[in-house]
Amino acid sequence: MTTDELIAVLRLQNIPNIGDVTAKKLISHCGSPVAVFNDKSKNLLRIDGIGTQTIKGLHDAEHLEAAEKELQYIRDHEIAYSYFQDKDYPRYLKHCIDSPLILFKKGDFDLDDRKIISVVGTRNITSYGTAFCEKFIADLAPLDPIIVSGFAYGVDICAQRAALKHGLQTIGCLAHGLNQIYPKVHSKYVNDIEKNGGFVTEFWSSSNPDRENFLKRNRIIAGMSEATIVVESAEKGGSLVTADIANSYDREVFAAPGRAQDKYSSGCNNLIKQQKAHMITSAADLIYILNWELEEKKSSPIQQELFVELDEMEKIIHTYLQQGGKQLLDTIALDCKLPIFKVSSTLLNMEMKGVVRPLPGKLFEAV
Repeated sequence: MTTDELIAVLRLQNIPNIGDVTAKKLISHCGSPVAVFNDKSKNLLRIDGIGTQTIKGLHDAEHLEAAEKELQYIRDHEIAYSYFQDKDYPRYLKHCIDSPLILFKKGDFDLDDRKIISVVGTRNITSYGTAFCEKFIADLAPLDPIIVSGFAYGVDICAQRAALKHGLQTIGCLAHGLNQIYPKVHSKYVNDIEKNGGFVTEFWSSSNPDRENFLKRNRIIAGMSEATIVVESAEKGGSLVTADIANSYDREVFAAPGRAQDKYSSGCNNLIKQQKAHMITSAADLIYILNWELEEKKSSPIQQELFVELDEMEKIIHTYLQQGGKQLLDTIALDCKLPIFKVSSTLLNMEMKGVVRPLPGKLFEAV
């Protein structure tokens, strides 16, 4: 991208009544960001949704001055960036109509052809949420996904720390410029994240972590990944906004269930009850729904973790299939001395957990 093009993009980004959708519409009509500022007003007014206030903003000198100032900051601090038409722009985010015109980034990460999920939740994480989050990411580690979150208190930082612990790349989506860190107490994690992941933001160096920025940031968290997992949430909260945005993008949403009386499970329980999210109790649920495939050499750790979670009947059937290989439903019930109706429902549960798979001819085998 040339200097003139970057200046034009920054100008568009800084005009209050031109959002990402409108900016892209203008660029598409005119052919480039620079052409938007060179085109005649009468031509721009023919574009659906473009009015005189928009035109006025395009020719306001203060936006040019602000863009030039931000460009200087980008150069002085060697800030990397991705324009929404660039090849290195996050591929999932590129498909979102309201994705940022430009993303600023810092760190060392490559999103090309990678499994990417977002993990979000309450800032007031409980011991249940911490345990779930840590085990969930530990069980996913053999698949080497990138973990995206908001670098906030609670679930966000828990997920990102777990990712670092297991050698996974993690990306923090910030609600402010790259010239600061919020919350400051999380500064101690910055170097480790930048070595194995990094940070992205659409906000300039002049932007502070204001409330509206966090809500705006949530669409990046939802848009960057193929699935969003809500670990814990009260009845209202930013993570539920992220879940709603992910649903609007036709992405998969998962929620960890909790007890009915637990305050920070009510949001997740409601998502499940309203069929806005899949219930997730383990990494196997995510793997099954997203149809992720395990490499043979990496499958053992997942299987061992899952085996611990099997109930007594499931353990009996799983051990039988491991030792005997492929078996018919009737044969499993007969040899394990179990009622066939119970075996049938148990096999379905085990299939959901990813420890058995059905085969043609009503056969089943252990994974």
